[in-house]
Amino acid sequence: MKKIKVLSVDDSALMRKIMSDIVNCQPDMSMVAVAPDPLAARDLIKQHNPDVLTLDVEMPHMDGLDFLERLMRLRPMPVIMVSSLTRRNSDVTLCALELGAVDFVPKPQLNFSAGLDPFADAIAEKIRIAAQSKLQHQTRQLPPPAPLFSRQAGSKNVIALGSSTGGTEALRQILLPLPQTSPALLIAQHMPPGFTRSFAGRLDRLCQIRVREAVDGEPVLPGHAYIAPGGLHMMLAQAATGYRITLSDAPPVNRHRPSVDRLFQSVARVAGKQAVGVILTGMGNDGAQGLAEMRQAGAWTLAQSEKSCVVYGMPREAIALGAACDVVDLDQISERMLRAIPGQIPLR
Repeated sequence: MKKIKVLSVDDSALMRKIMSDIVNCQPDMSMVAVAPDPLAARDLIKQHNPDVLTLDVEMPHMDGLDFLERLMRLRPMPVIMVSSLTRRNSDVTLCALELGAVDFVPKPQLNFSAGLDPFADAIAEKIRIAAQSKLQHQTRQLPPPAPLFSRQAGSKNVIALGSSTGGTEALRQILLPLPQTSPALLIAQHMPPGFTRSFAGRLDRLCQIRVREAVDGEPVLPGHAYIAPGGLHMMLAQAATGYRITLSDAPPVNRHRPSVDRLFQSVARVAGKQAVGVILTGMGNDGAQGLAEMRQAGAWTLAQSEKSCVVYGMPREAIALGAACDVVDLDQISERMLRAIPGQIPLR
């Protein structure tokens, strides 16, 4: 079996040792080189041609984000950000994802009280996913999408979206052209606690619709997108007038919290045929069963196409279940999901 070749860039000798030990303990991957800074990494990349690069943010000689921007422009490869800054400053992480990083992992707190097993499991899984991922064009270089227009959505109409690896940029592309008259959107993106509020704020500054991290019990309003908080499940519930959001810290589903299945299943029960379901890029099968239940309840359901996914896992599983009414390229999803709402006919 051909092993995944990994190169780690980190100015901490301890982290380089930890990363090497984790990677070399995996039967399907090997740490081919480590570098203390981007300048050293540049020559090592040419020498070893790694399959996946893990990259710190704050390093001497060149900032990690500057290096990432140059790397994705001159020699694109799957990159996972591994940095203490991703825990304290989630905006840095989101910027790295916009620049083309596949995913991120916060560095562990090195007091070793909780052990390194959770971090080791996370980084090994993300390296495997990154090695299978498909690099996308940098969204920063794309022109802004043409805005869509639609009639005012009813309070009973709702769109539910689920995503994982590659989902932050897919969601940005989907939400940017949506008008203030859009139906309410509920989003489950696999993301750890501490990042979803910053993600929502970043989208809110870019979009015509309002985007926010969901709050337990709040009403669901047209023209708003609600992102499930990291570490909590989000469900749709009936309210006296319209819908409301409920959050739960129940055990993970499909190893995820928030889980796309939990969101989709609640939308199937509560909104039925007045809903649209969309499953996006990501590894695994979270959301496939829930999307099938939405379709059975009369909702129109979409799956992102293989050619436009960073990782074609979740959509593939949903399609295999017969859960998707249609398979759509990413740049067509915004318009297609609005067209699925009765009376919502967008015009460019």
